[in-house]
Amino acid sequence: MPTENLSRRQALTLLAIVVLAWGFTWVVSKLLLQYMTPIWAVAARSVVGTAALLVLGLALRRVVWPVKADIPVILSVGLLHMGAFAALVSLGLQYVPAGRSVVLAYTTPLWVIPAARLFLDEPIGRGRRAGLALGLAGLVVIFNPLAFDWHNADAVFGNGLVLLAALCWAANIVYVRAHRWVTPPFELAFWQALLASVVLVAVAWAAEGRPRVVWSPDLGWLLGYGGVFGIAVAYWAAVNVNRSLPAGVTSIGLLGVPVVGLLCSAAILHEPLSTPLVVGMALIVAGIAAGVLDKGRG
Repeated sequence: MPTENLSRRQALTLLAIVVLAWGFTWVVSKLLLQYMTPIWAVAARSVVGTAALLVLGLALRRVVWPVKADIPVILSVGLLHMGAFAALVSLGLQYVPAGRSVVLAYTTPLWVIPAARLFLDEPIGRGRRAGLALGLAGLVVIFNPLAFDWHNADAVFGNGLVLLAALCWAANIVYVRAHRWVTPPFELAFWQALLASVVLVAVAWAAEGRPRVVWSPDLGWLLGYGGVFGIAVAYWAAVNVNRSLPAGVTSIGLLGVPVVGLLCSAAILHEPLSTPLVVGMALIVAGIAAGVLDKGRG
């Protein structure tokens, strides 16, 4: 599949792959905390993902040296998404259930839609407005801030970290959409992951000290999935989606990730799947349909 000129159908197919891969990654990230400290967990996943991208790039003969014009997008994806977003979420998962954290992280459209309108002059048509309203209504139903224990300092801190992660990702989505591409996204994915790995390892060593890990087959497959699918496959696809679809459509489509994340958390982590969660997921699915089907301008 070419990365330079994706059709709308191809871009939406890649978006679906991202939704499935990242939805299950939330469960993987939560399980990794049983074996590793938070920042080392994301650093290890990032190293595996970087290696997977290098192997794939060499096999396809698509590893190239970046040029000067590529540096801003390497910094944006590597630091804001692969780095800051992943680290903040992992820290937040110490205090927040995986299902709830994925919902809070996907408040990203709250920031992407107005920012894309302000900085990119992207229209907000009726379909996208309806999709955004339905999707965010679903998030509110699931998160239910009125029932949240605001006196629990750990819970407030954990949720705050995940919300900050959402802001970092929103900034990255808007920049990637505006970036003037010189090198195709796949060729840059390795360098973005490499930058994130170097920064995450340095931060982990400084904040958490030498890693203390008891290796096991379970840890191996968790790191393997998180690196290969959660990073190598999903991030490459996500960059292509961000480049090929309007930022508003991308952000609405990615609301499918909390649906997958909630279902996986209920099935694997045995987190309760309550009536508000079911109602919220239905609203999110309706929002995705309304937003993605609105072709609009661009």
